[in-house]
Amino acid sequence: MLNIATEKIKPIYRVNMDTPTAEWQNYIKEGIPFLFLEKNEHLYAYVETIGLEENISFEDLKNKAISLDLVGVLKNSESISLPFIFQTLGDPITLIKESANFTGYIRREDLLVELLRQEGTNTNLVKVMLASIPMGVFVIDHNRQVVSGNEAGLQMMKQPAEDVINQDADSVFNKESIDYVFSTAKALLNQIHIKDDLGVLLDYSPLLDGEVEGVMVIVQDLPKVEEMAMEIEYVKDLNTDLNAILASLYDEILVVDYEGTILRSSENFLSSTEGTLPEEVVGKNIFDLEDVIGSSVVRLVKEKRKKASIVQETLTGKNVMATGNPVFNETNQLYRIVIALRDITETTKLKGELDATKQLTKEYKKELDTLKNKESFGKEVIYRSEKMNKVMLQIEKLAEFHSTVMILGESGVGKDLISKMIHQQGNRAENPYLALNCGAIPEDLLESELFGYVKGAFTGADQEGKMGYFEQANGGVLFLDEISELPSRLQVKLLRVLQEQEITPVGSTKTIPVDVQIITASNKDMEKLVQEDKFREDLFYRIHVIPITIPPLRERSEDIPLLAYHFIEQMNEKYNKQYHLAPEAVNVLEAYSWPGNIRELQNVIERIIVFADEEILTADFVSPFMHFDQKRSTKPIISEVIPLKEAKDLVEEQLIKLAIEKFGTTTKAAQALKINQSTVSRKYKKVLQEK
Repeated sequence: MLNIATEKIKPIYRVNMDTPTAEWQNYIKEGIPFLFLEKNEHLYAYVETIGLEENISFEDLKNKAISLDLVGVLKNSESISLPFIFQTLGDPITLIKESANFTGYIRREDLLVELLRQEGTNTNLVKVMLASIPMGVFVIDHNRQVVSGNEAGLQMMKQPAEDVINQDADSVFNKESIDYVFSTAKALLNQIHIKDDLGVLLDYSPLLDGEVEGVMVIVQDLPKVEEMAMEIEYVKDLNTDLNAILASLYDEILVVDYEGTILRSSENFLSSTEGTLPEEVVGKNIFDLEDVIGSSVVRLVKEKRKKASIVQETLTGKNVMATGNPVFNETNQLYRIVIALRDITETTKLKGELDATKQLTKEYKKELDTLKNKESFGKEVIYRSEKMNKVMLQIEKLAEFHSTVMILGESGVGKDLISKMIHQQGNRAENPYLALNCGAIPEDLLESELFGYVKGAFTGADQEGKMGYFEQANGGVLFLDEISELPSRLQVKLLRVLQEQEITPVGSTKTIPVDVQIITASNKDMEKLVQEDKFREDLFYRIHVIPITIPPLRERSEDIPLLAYHFIEQMNEKYNKQYHLAPEAVNVLEAYSWPGNIRELQNVIERIIVFADEEILTADFVSPFMHFDQKRSTKPIISEVIPLKEAKDLVEEQLIKLAIEKFGTTTKAAQALKINQSTVSRKYKKVLQEK
């Protein structure tokens, strides 16, 4: 049982809730710390008056009431239990009860002091209580001696009990903190105490009884503080990482405050003079630095209070995009602006090239669509050169006739396509069209393929016989490609067909009349073969009635861009791509001799598309796919008569552009062209201005 000094027991000031009077207001004015509410002569709640206004209303007073059911009650006939001690620690007061009546109350601090002062079971209970608390607890009396403490506190302080208990508190804890609590009667919280390898967090709280009788020190280990320290280290590391990230970004970063003072800059900071170092601008006002890009965007962000971007030109001629991002604080005030600076000089140049490429593509598409939409003929032939136009005019005039035609031209110029055009545009378009390559079939089989055979004509022959190409093409068109490869024996039979308009199948003596328009083609000099007795002269003149010569691609370079665009469009549609030729790449294609003609161009375009990484196909990428000779094997092609000076200017412009595109600098371009560097620079500027 605990014996409490009478002076520690405070009287109970009652407020009758049944018939309230103004007396309770006087209690508050007098500084009475606790008022107890009574109803039907029964105490049921209390109100702590510290901090209440003197003119508080009765209703507000009732609202602040705390039920006495939550308050510990100390009876003089009962022993002190550990749960009771813990309960008293949670409440500011403990009620004193004798018999059935409340005789007063004792403050929590006073009760704890009484428990510590008295020997016996109570002391043991307090020790158990203190040992059960996960924090350290020490009590300092008015003589500034440590009179009590728990095991947890000793472990946290890393000292044995004899070095702490009953020792001068100033030698254990912080003297200035203890002085402060004794002199002000106020608590001092969250004090970091570091000594040697010791690091703890201390709370100093006064033990009051009218005046400060002592100080309770609550000790907390520093895992939280250590966590804070670790967090500080983490922030430092994060700051280092942030600086590294900023330095590795393509954009240059500036951070300014609302007034424009530069707070931070990335290591790759960009000034208009390119001589200002990052550390030289930090702390300065961006509006005072003429050589620093970004002041204009700061004004814009401050004015609009939102993200803004502008493009500025530096003193060295670079185009820089400045983007300002506002940062607002908790009160929605602008207090930071993050500026990202990006050199877009090359991007601007590439955008210009891209726009030019798209415009060129658009023009080619328009021209190609115009050609495809011609209602007369030639929908499958892509051209714009005068030479091919003459060929198409020949085909147009031939449409009303079914004369024998010989198509001449190098390999890959499209002789088979012209043959089909003659059939499609002629008056036999609704009748059969057959094609046979004379050089692709052995002589023994070629005769039976052309003229057919009857039953039993030769060993292995079909029992029903077979119609030959002439008979199958009766009334239509028969295209004989590589006519120069036709064996001499079959040349005689072909001559007879042309003369008599009839054929004799292999193994038969019966002739069959045929009406076939013959179109032949060859990539060889037929007249030379006649002179060398490698081709019958009489047959030559029979098939050479309407000769049509297809010009090689190198002689009609103006067709190359359209053909290239056509083949790229085919690949784009087939594989769902979006490739485009840069203007300089078109120049490269036009400059190549194309020995394989259209077939080679189509194959090269497909090869370029397959290995392309970018949608814009540049001259540097395209050039390696063509086999330019070290020494020029072809001369510039002039397709029409133009003034000599204009021709020189065109050739000069193309050479300058190709040299710059290939070598990258005016110095190397000048060496390749064997002229002065200043001349190349001047002429290239002129080209760009005209462009």
